[in-house]
Amino acid sequence: MVRGALGFGRLATGLLMMAVSSTFAAGAEPVRQRLRFPAPQSHYVEVEATFPTAGASEVELMMPVWTPGSYLVREFARNVEEVKATGPGGKALEIAKTRKNRWKVATGGAAEVTVAYRVYCRTMTVQSNWVDSSFAMLNGAGIFLTPVGGPSRPHEVALELPPAWRTSVSGLPPAPGGGPNRYLAADFDTLVDSPIYAGNPATYEFQVDGVPHVLVNEGEGGLWDGPRSARDVEAIVRAQKAFWGLLPYERYVFFNLLVEAGGGLEHKNSTVLMASRWASRTRAGYLGWLNLVSHEFFHTWNVKRLRPVELGPFDYENEVYTPSLWVAEGITSYYDRLFVRRAGLCTAEEFLAGDPPSGEGDKPSNDIERLQTTPGRLVQGLEASSLDTWIKFYRRDENTANTGVSYYVKGGVVAFLLDAKIRRATGGKKSLDDLMRLAYSRYSGAKGFTAAEFRALAQEVAGADLSSFFHKALETTEELDYSEALDWFGLRFAPDEKEKKARRAKKAGVKDEDGEPPAGAAGKPPKAWLGLTTKNEDGRLMVTVVKRGTPGYDAGFNVGDEIIAIGDDRIPAEQWSKRMDYFRPGEAVSVLIARRDRLRRLDATFGQEPPRQWALEPLPGASPEQKAHFQDWLAEHE
Repeated sequence: MVRGALGFGRLATGLLMMAVSSTFAAGAEPVRQRLRFPAPQSHYVEVEATFPTAGASEVELMMPVWTPGSYLVREFARNVEEVKATGPGGKALEIAKTRKNRWKVATGGAAEVTVAYRVYCRTMTVQSNWVDSSFAMLNGAGIFLTPVGGPSRPHEVALELPPAWRTSVSGLPPAPGGGPNRYLAADFDTLVDSPIYAGNPATYEFQVDGVPHVLVNEGEGGLWDGPRSARDVEAIVRAQKAFWGLLPYERYVFFNLLVEAGGGLEHKNSTVLMASRWASRTRAGYLGWLNLVSHEFFHTWNVKRLRPVELGPFDYENEVYTPSLWVAEGITSYYDRLFVRRAGLCTAEEFLAGDPPSGEGDKPSNDIERLQTTPGRLVQGLEASSLDTWIKFYRRDENTANTGVSYYVKGGVVAFLLDAKIRRATGGKKSLDDLMRLAYSRYSGAKGFTAAEFRALAQEVAGADLSSFFHKALETTEELDYSEALDWFGLRFAPDEKEKKARRAKKAGVKDEDGEPPAGAAGKPPKAWLGLTTKNEDGRLMVTVVKRGTPGYDAGFNVGDEIIAIGDDRIPAEQWSKRMDYFRPGEAVSVLIARRDRLRRLDATFGQEPPRQWALEPLPGASPEQKAHFQDWLAEHE
């Protein structure tokens, strides 16, 4: 890995320019897009787009309503302002909005028309657009217009940067004719799928098998360890290349925005990541970032090239429904942490623990634990979750945990179980790895796979009938069976940590600060529990989540309730957890709350917090065969 390496970059640029020049010459006349940032602190980008008309009397233009990889209608056109059209010589042309995201231009017979508009860009998410005085991160779906119908055209993009900005970066190749900050997309799909950054980043370049990769860090701020992050990204790239056997691009860009936000979105030869600049300072934060890198990079193959048949060609104006997001996102979620381990960037224990804690007091949690503690798993099936993503996944509310299941989470669990089934059925000769590589060889590119084809391919690799497994796992809300997978890999669900500590302390004669055995040990009752999630909101103790099957749910607590007192004793917001030490499971109490600013009392009976049942650990006394299976699983490509 070399920071700022230029030699191979110039060579790659030259080759790419020759390739796009031939595409440019052979294809239709391009759409020319020019972007300006005259006052970036105002969060606007000004767009001037020139469209060939091919002699048509009118041209209709469209802006997407969603962006691939994020299945929600986001209505990008709501950020568009001051749309104007001109012909040759700057003559004003009539332009009318015909739909929420369409405009029609009367050309007056002109060979080309120019449409100018402004886009407000101040949404710090990986699916949207951001412009401020420091940098711009542009997602094509919410920036560019394209003609409706007609031939597929190249799109040439030129950026005019503010004086304070040094450079721009994109996965797009440079436009013919040279010059900085000019790019050419072969078609609109490529333009939408190629985000553009502009600003003053820290950049790190490395090669894997002669293919250039760039890590673009925005906002290191003296806190983020750039060189370390670049080395570790390279390790992930190498591990995944070894898995798939190829790098299906000529150049790849990791846009890493250290902006105190989160998320990632895959593109065909790049990805946009968001994280905290503090994340590289803690083990948990950094592992979380590595998992994100691994997840989005795995999409280079699984989704961007190997895709459910419904996800292409893209319909940018309507929802596109598929039952197979458990393959696209769930299997990717299964592999993301696995490749952090296979790249040697985490321990086996850290891998089994799952995702690092997200907040103070949280514990690492794996997908099984998240699934089994979500009541919605008994309400919504996995394929149904995929179909409902347009109305549910990106619109979570206080009741989501009770009514739905994530195709990321349950999909990752089903991938784990499927991997074990294939390994057991073939005596360890085949695995989910082989299924994914075979699926890529048969269905990547323009083909895509149907839900039935993916199931059939899994059965072909396993050499066994998996229809019952798929029916239960994908179509029903029945509980999953983990026994076969745990037995194959030599794993078990670890005993509850509190109880283990309490038993060890009791055996050693250890007492707590009250001179009693620690909570959970025989002789001291456990603390009370209502199962509510709460937060301290400016000194008010507010209920934020009420899960089904908890004492709080049964008592009638609502999200938005303010808990004021138990009995006649006020509960300071910061004392909620401590006060639970003074009550016991089974004890009946009256809780004073404020709901929509009116006082009322709820009768509740405390329960006992369920033990942590789903943390994974190696099976004590695992057989040599089980240990071999475990090692093959985690270190297959080391």
